[in-house]
Amino acid sequence: MIPITLWAEEDRPREKLEQKGAAALSDAELVAILIGTGNKNETAVELSKRILNEARNNLVELSRYTINDLTSQFKGIGDAKAISILAALELGLRMRGSQALEKPKVITSHDAFLLISENLSLIPYENFWVLLLNHANKFIKKVCISEGGLSFSTVCTKKIFSAAIENKATGIILAHNHPSGQLYPSKEDILITQKLKEAGVLLDVRILDHLIISDNLYFSFADEGIL
Repeated sequence: MIPITLWAEEDRPREKLEQKGAAALSDAELVAILIGTGNKNETAVELSKRILNEARNNLVELSRYTINDLTSQFKGIGDAKAISILAALELGLRMRGSQALEKPKVITSHDAFLLISENLSLIPYENFWVLLLNHANKFIKKVCISEGGLSFSTVCTKKIFSAAIENKATGIILAHNHPSGQLYPSKEDILITQKLKEAGVLLDVRILDHLIISDNLYFSFADEGIL
């Protein structure tokens, strides 16, 4: 038996999830991530396959197992692993009865300001954030890119566009604060924005706006026509 640590990286469940997303994993691979390790004779994936086989390869059937069922029937499954499996299955069942939250749509600079102001308005040092939007300009996520200053060294182009690609964003709104109270952009602010806009064209990710925030006020590059 070859331990998981010696498998090709793309075949390891955790690494496979990181590289390809959870949807690319089989049920057994997902269960293997939950239990972490197998036993002396089986890898975590092999043990997970056997558990699923006993449950007729049906996750609803597996969810009916008790902690005792799992620990008594499968060597290598203790209480902690059994609880992890059953908790994950219960969450999956509950998710089926839930509705996805409606994501806010960002149409104006004020919409963007409302989403990011809590992260930037009262911070005593400069932070740089991005809002990630989908093709319909609906908010996906906000990400802190750097803390403590605005410069080419801290505003990492790679980090910004990696976040966009990972989250399938097609639009980005840049945002940083000016603790000094000065709302207007510096030459460096304008230069950074232009560089990011040019990089976005190559990656087919639009830079939609750049907000400068101070207290409860903001300056919008898009509104001022300098984007």
